[in-house]
Amino acid sequence: MPKLVVSEFLTLDGVMQGPGDPNEDRSGGFEQGGWQLSFFDDVFGRTIMDGFANSGGFLLGRRTYEIFAAYWPNQSADNPLAGTMNRLPKYVVSTTLQEPLLWQNSTLINGSVEGEIAKLKDQPGKEIQIIGSG
Repeated sequence: MPKLVVSEFLTLDGVMQGPGDPNEDRSGGFEQGGWQLSFFDDVFGRTIMDGFANSGGFLLGRRTYEIFAAYWPNQSADNPLAGTMNRLPKYVVSTTLQEPLLWQNSTLINGSVEGEIAKLKDQPGKEIQIIGSG
């Protein structure tokens, strides 16, 4: 039975928005995009990759899914993070998206979120990680 694990990039003052690219998420007038990039180092990279090694899939909200789906499928196949992101299942919670989802291995959850997550947790496998999707 997989655990549901939340892994977020969050500043000490509560910012959970646009951590990577400076233009990643400017919604609501947010001007601090890319706040995290200057803190990346080898230790941080290993920590991220070690966390993904435990993942059997991702649970994403619509906004995070759309950002990721626009980026990860276009990255080099030899990028280990892109390989993981593209290969693993993505379970996308949304009431506005429609099937079929375009990013490989993506499944839409638009009904009973609790019921669908319970079904995922009843299957064998590694962790299901929530990343982004605050």
